[in-house]
Amino acid sequence: MVNKAYSKSGGSCRVTFELPSDVNAETAYLCGDFNEWDPRAHPMERRKDGSFRLTVPLKPGKMYRYRFLLDGERWENDWEAESYEANPFGTEDSRVQV
Repeated sequence: MVNKAYSKSGGSCRVTFELPSDVNAETAYLCGDFNEWDPRAHPMERRKDGSFRLTVPLKPGKMYRYRFLLDGERWENDWEAESYEANPFGTEDSRVQV
């Protein structure tokens, strides 16, 4: 799930990405074209209930592709993403318009 909070000027947006506890993971990282798909750039906070959350600033006016890397080996989409796009690996990436 994604929540967006735009600045008053509209020049930036704080985007909160969330994963439910039923992903059954110990660690989660947010990877996307906004961080060159770096699997360590954006570690997500694991909450007491087992869900994950992370807020990142993104520039408005773009469509961003992203996925979650769970436990360092398992890729997961955001199943509540705004849309999806095929990737070169035969799967799909989640997308968010900011």
